Amino acid sequence: MFFFYKNSRQDRVGEGVTRRVLAHGGKMMCVEVVFEQGAIGPVHTHPHEQLTYVRSGAFIFTIGSEQREVRAGDSLYKKPHIPHGCVCLESGVLVDIFTPQREEFL
Repeated sequence: MFFFYKNSRQDRVGEGVTRRVLAHGGKMMCVEVVFEQGAIGPVHTHPHEQLTYVRSGAFIFTIGSEQREVRAGDSLYKKPHIPHGCVCLESGVLVDIFTPQREEFL
């Protein structure tokens, strides 16, 4: 299947945060999340495995009890049900891969 960026929908999901589903199928989903500087991704949990690639910007990420600064080129893994969230230090873009798909995003 092919998914074209120009045909994808951008949703505002928080103050200074937008989300766009880039592709989905089978048990996988790829999502782009754009953050303005200072925006917060609140700590939350979900039953999905999640990989995050930092395409641009800088963030402070909390995963479980660990907190680290990450920048463009870094990646993160979040196992199911682990609390995680972030604060955007420099405007940036995250690319998230979920399995299974986040049906609520569709």
